Amino acid sequence: MAQLDTREKLGILADAAKYDASCASSGTSKRNSVGGKGIGSTEGMGICHAYAPDGRCISLLKILLTNSCIFDCHYCINRKSSNVRRARFTAQEVVNLTLAFYKRNYIEGLFLSSGIIASSNYTMEQLVEVARSLREDHDFRGYIHLKTIPDADPELVQKAGLYADRVSINVELPTAPGLKRLAPEKSVGQIEGAMAGMKGAIEDGRDAKKKYKSAPSFAPAGQSTQMIVGADAATDSDIVAKASTLYDRFSLRRVYYSAFSPIPDASAVLPLQRPPLMREHRLYQSDWLMRFYGFKPDEVVSAAGDDGMLPLDIDPKLAWALKFREYFPVDVNKATKEQLLRVPGLGTKAVSRILSSRRFRTFTLDDVARLTVSVAKIRPFIVTSDWRPTLLTDKADLKRWIKPEKSQMELFAA
Repeated sequence: MAQLDTREKLGILADAAKYDASCASSGTSKRNSVGGKGIGSTEGMGICHAYAPDGRCISLLKILLTNSCIFDCHYCINRKSSNVRRARFTAQEVVNLTLAFYKRNYIEGLFLSSGIIASSNYTMEQLVEVARSLREDHDFRGYIHLKTIPDADPELVQKAGLYADRVSINVELPTAPGLKRLAPEKSVGQIEGAMAGMKGAIEDGRDAKKKYKSAPSFAPAGQSTQMIVGADAATDSDIVAKASTLYDRFSLRRVYYSAFSPIPDASAVLPLQRPPLMREHRLYQSDWLMRFYGFKPDEVVSAAGDDGMLPLDIDPKLAWALKFREYFPVDVNKATKEQLLRVPGLGTKAVSRILSSRRFRTFTLDDVARLTVSVAKIRPFIVTSDWRPTLLTDKADLKRWIKPEKSQMELFAA
């Protein structure tokens, strides 16, 4: 490997890390450096590259330790047979970079992943060493997210949780046949075994913390995973079902989706074109429906078409409402929270405001309009004191009336 300076390594390894999608730092414990103790904070604002669900902007130094890899996963630009320029940081170089970036207020934390070098255990040792050095040698209190190696020694994987806020293990592809075909050196058993081990370690850590205040925190932001969309033949229904299973079995905080992106010198087994980015967006919306709107996985799946794919022109919640119109209209002044959350166009905040306000007033259509972006989208599905949709809800071409209009962006707009 050619000798590269730090700037060149950073250019290569930061670019290689752009395919990782796990950036939200929400859910971790709050730490700060008040009183001049330690370096860093998980509470502050800074240069932002991602938004957490609670609205906080977060910025992370997002890099790979190395883009060299002994594996040959077809979809990965860093695979063994790929003809990309290689680079590698030492653990100490990553520590120095993180501290230097933090002190310049460029970042609030570190997101570190890696290709597999020498062996899974050796790579995992290097990742853990970065986090250990930051925490123990430099008292770093910022956010740390480590991508772990599934087939590394379980003790090493669990050790990562002692230093990192969040750990993640990529499930890679939604189906076992897809994984076997595109990543033959990885297996579902290895990946899910590592997830199960981490889940147990997180639960043990929480139990210990309840009994002993001095017990160390263990991965306080939990574990997450990432799934590639569009590299194999899995449908949206397959992906939603897989994500639901992962949430249930391993208590994951998040399942991230990453639309497959064609890479240079790609394997012939990969599709030639990337899937629409809107497909990734619709999957995130379906994930939101399950996590915050009370939808069950089979209900989200039922919003998909006969081909198992969610519609791209409307969001999954509207697709479900159009398909199951017997649930509508709902009376905004009487409906339960669960019923209101199923109304297209009503978000969780709007529903909370309706529930808290209707004890003192009766909602009209204008009142509801002030809580949503498009009252036209909501009208067929609600009843208010001055509005009833009569036959509108049953209109055969209702989708045409309420589907968001496409608008052409101005090329020379300021």
